Amino acid sequence: MASELHKRNLALETAISDSKFDDDGRPKRTGTLMTASAHIITAVIGSGVLSLAWAIAQLGWIAGPMALMIFSFITGFTSSLLADCYRCSTTGRRNYTYMEVVKSNLGEMKCKLCGLAQYVNLVGTTIGYTITASLSMVAIKRSNCFHKEGHDAGCHTSNNMYMIIFAIAEIILSQIPNFHELSGLSILAAVMSFAYSSIGLGLAIAKITERGNHVTTSLTGVAIGVDVTSTEKIWSSLQAIGNIAFAYAYSIVLVEIQDTLRSSPPENKVMKRASFVGVSITTIFYMLCGTLGYAAFGDKAPGNFLTGFGFYEPFWLVDFANMCIVVHLVGAYQVFCQPIFTTVENWCCHKWPESGFVTKRHPITFPSCGVCYVNMFRVIWRTVYVILTAVIAMLFPFFNSVIGLLGAIAFWPLTVYFPVEMYISRAKIRKFSVTWMWLQVLSWTCFIVTLLAAAGSIQGLVKDLQTYKPFSSAS
Repeated sequence: MASELHKRNLALETAISDSKFDDDGRPKRTGTLMTASAHIITAVIGSGVLSLAWAIAQLGWIAGPMALMIFSFITGFTSSLLADCYRCSTTGRRNYTYMEVVKSNLGEMKCKLCGLAQYVNLVGTTIGYTITASLSMVAIKRSNCFHKEGHDAGCHTSNNMYMIIFAIAEIILSQIPNFHELSGLSILAAVMSFAYSSIGLGLAIAKITERGNHVTTSLTGVAIGVDVTSTEKIWSSLQAIGNIAFAYAYSIVLVEIQDTLRSSPPENKVMKRASFVGVSITTIFYMLCGTLGYAAFGDKAPGNFLTGFGFYEPFWLVDFANMCIVVHLVGAYQVFCQPIFTTVENWCCHKWPESGFVTKRHPITFPSCGVCYVNMFRVIWRTVYVILTAVIAMLFPFFNSVIGLLGAIAFWPLTVYFPVEMYISRAKIRKFSVTWMWLQVLSWTCFIVTLLAAAGSIQGLVKDLQTYKPFSSAS
């Protein structure tokens, strides 16, 4: 009898594995270690890498690289905890989103808090990417102007037109139905991120070896009484910590990335390997970009070392690097906004299941592309979302302050608090045990750092607003 039951189970497993659907009835997932790593690199090596030279200039040779390594370790550790939460520990049921993971492990109330933190940051990140992409497009135009008119020319250009161009591209790409269709775009974006990071590194090395390039660096960063006042030093250092935190912010989409993976080998094992690969590669790039950028520009490092014109020549290479940034952020924008799109659309389908406007898909045939199914609600809602993020970006086009604030908002709740609390719950760790104590110390330390970084970034944002000139290029 047992042998017969075993045969039936084996036959059932074989039938499922050979079908076009996974064990939850959804289309079979095809994600691999490579695609997951590409999604992570696309999400992690984003606009944050461009501010690291400035961040290390604020913190100095000791605290700067140390902060990078600490954030790298924390992100890698908590990502492995989060990866284990994809399936329910008792039933094995999949959790498709970060919010579902939290609800399954910590209950409804913390699920709502998680949703608030996650979606505020996802929206903020798409706004930040709109700002950064427009700055890179402006930098291309200004680079050509400087090449023709000289480095002392004004060459000021408004960002707004370029934000509109970026928004138009995102409106088109936002019609990609879901995360599972983004693999090709993420791989292209990951290649672009390596390209512009490598160009930035090459230009920094060239500047370091350039004859007559004498810059001031120090163990503690910008000097009090020379470059800044003591108060400005404190605020800029806190903002720099927020910038570094933002550079590692991908936990908000980790579960969504994990949900693209095929079920064999187990998703959590593949995701842990992908996180290790992604975080390790990005940390190497970050350390090189940050330290070499600081060595090249010293305490005067620009907030964005490819758009702040630390480099003028060769102008064509600077242009190419900025174009790579734009292409990368076009893809990264989609990685971060897909969870928002999916959540809103699923809620509306559940709320109004009989509405043809919300649920019906209309087949449209495109020459050489085949049939594409268009949902009118999706078209209108996603278009409105992209337009709103572009309008907000036009109102607050400040790179370092926005990046720092986003990093501060996301880091503690999404990268540290929820993964740690879910691990404690799943592993049934006894309260006040040694493991429980050090996990709480980690969480509360990160909470304090988050508050300080947020305060520094808000102060920087207020300062930027006071000095903002609408028709100059913000940096």
